[in-house]
Amino acid sequence: MAVFIAGPASWNRLVLLDRLPEPVPHMQFAEDSWETLGGTSAGKALSLTALGRDVLLYGLSAEDEDGLRIRSALSDAGVPALWDRSAHTERHVNLMTRAGERVSLYLSAPQAASGAQDALLRDAMADADALVLDLAAEPARLLPVAARTGVPIWVDVHDYDGEAEFHRPFLAVADAVFCNADRLADPVGFLRSRIDAGASLAVCTLGADGAVAVDAEGVEHRVAAVVADVLDTNGAGDAFLAGVLDARLSGLDVPRALEAGARSASTVLGTRHLHPLLDPILL
Repeated sequence: MAVFIAGPASWNRLVLLDRLPEPVPHMQFAEDSWETLGGTSAGKALSLTALGRDVLLYGLSAEDEDGLRIRSALSDAGVPALWDRSAHTERHVNLMTRAGERVSLYLSAPQAASGAQDALLRDAMADADALVLDLAAEPARLLPVAARTGVPIWVDVHDYDGEAEFHRPFLAVADAVFCNADRLADPVGFLRSRIDAGASLAVCTLGADGAVAVDAEGVEHRVAAVVADVLDTNGAGDAFLAGVLDARLSGLDVPRALEAGARSASTVLGTRHLHPLLDPILL
């Protein structure tokens, strides 16, 4: 098993709008809506699986209808998973525009688990070549366990603003840091701060402008986005990280790994699911 991933897998309703709602009472018509599998960890696991990389996804869900939908979809897509029981299955409503703008409304989210499976999780993490710990209560609880394994830890802090407290323990243990530029005034400055803090790779995605990275030697690298027909942008950032991680585990240097990430991201833009692997499963 090469990559251990811990974090969110959710059941989502996506609502496509011509513009994001303004914060005033009004009526607005949706252009389209559908239900599908979501969650940043599920997206990374699907992309790594499609790249031929062995993974184990660890997540929480209730044994309710949506929880069973999540487990079934991932299983049918060929993603091995280890589940712990939660009182709530994670559910979102994502308001989207065709330009990729998004507002995510969390309807429910699992809390941290009891720790009953920690011995099993510790062994699984110790056997991995890389750990991906995503932003959620349960991965946060596992950070000290993961750090003690000595296995490289990859974290994705998404639209981090440089200040939020919840993200800081993840950043403190990270060997590789990924983020997007949505809320960072100085993305490259933030990346350099993570290298100075001990990370070996820091990457910021820039949407249609590709991505920028700083490596362990402080060298800045940039990659252009791969041109694609965009149906939905959900999962593109997860696919980008998966492509970079797979390439680095295969021994590629940072520039070629970024190119692999850009190619991987482009593969999910033409589906309205997290990954094309789900197209025949979630009709």
